[in-house]
Amino acid sequence: MAIRQIREMGDPILNKVSKVVTEITPRTKFLIDDMIETMYEADGVGLAAPQVGVLKRIVVIDTTGEDLLVLINPEIIESDGEQEGYEGCLSVPGKSGLVRRPNHVKVRALNEQMEPIEVEGEELLARALCHEIEHLDGHLYVEKVEGDLVDNSELMKSEEGEE
Repeated sequence: MAIRQIREMGDPILNKVSKVVTEITPRTKFLIDDMIETMYEADGVGLAAPQVGVLKRIVVIDTTGEDLLVLINPEIIESDGEQEGYEGCLSVPGKSGLVRRPNHVKVRALNEQMEPIEVEGEELLARALCHEIEHLDGHLYVEKVEGDLVDNSELMKSEEGEE
């Protein structure tokens, strides 16, 4: 396993549509392992393959530190409710923005054995699922930000003042 370089906003690969995965090869397995290690090393809750320069429809998500999801060819099949909150991205370091997302989503995908699975998420998991799946279609959360991006250090200062 290896830590891969995370591509940042402005890198053209982040604006491309990823290809469907049709089989798990040893190379694909290495990619998934590297994505997991890279996500944890960067203290992220999710990572999509385009963020490490690979145009494949693969995402890894872990919102709790204990519930790793590996989703191949994920697609949102249901969504409802609404939430609004600050969102960041490993490809947009040091910045956050206010984004409106569904509060609940259901996703259909394949697991690492290419078996069909469904995952349901609410709140942070719903947000992460939407965010990572959008990467697979060449979109960054900054396209959905209401208002301006803010520096994370400024956001933390304002949150500290609320306590």
